[in-house]
Amino acid sequence: MTYLLVRHKVKNYAAWKVVFDEDAAARKAAGEKSSRVLHVAGDPNEIVVLCEWDSVARARQFMQPTRSDMAAILERAGVLGQPEVLLLENY
Repeated sequence: MTYLLVRHKVKNYAAWKVVFDEDAAARKAAGEKSSRVLHVAGDPNEIVVLCEWDSVARARQFMQPTRSDMAAILERAGVLGQPEVLLLENY
């Protein structure tokens, strides 16, 4: 299985979640199978998202910095700084 783990700070979780939910169709079309949103204990604005993808290649392609709308989505969602992104695979 392939997973994408993204960690970042946001200005406001509720505002971020609206934008995250709006992007669900694009993620599904790109190969996302499921997602889970968590936060760091004690800090509701430090978000961790764990998504299962159908392949490493499709997850990597979705997260490419060349994806034209990614910067705008992050800005609109109130993401602070550069997200930490890890592409993970099961043994």
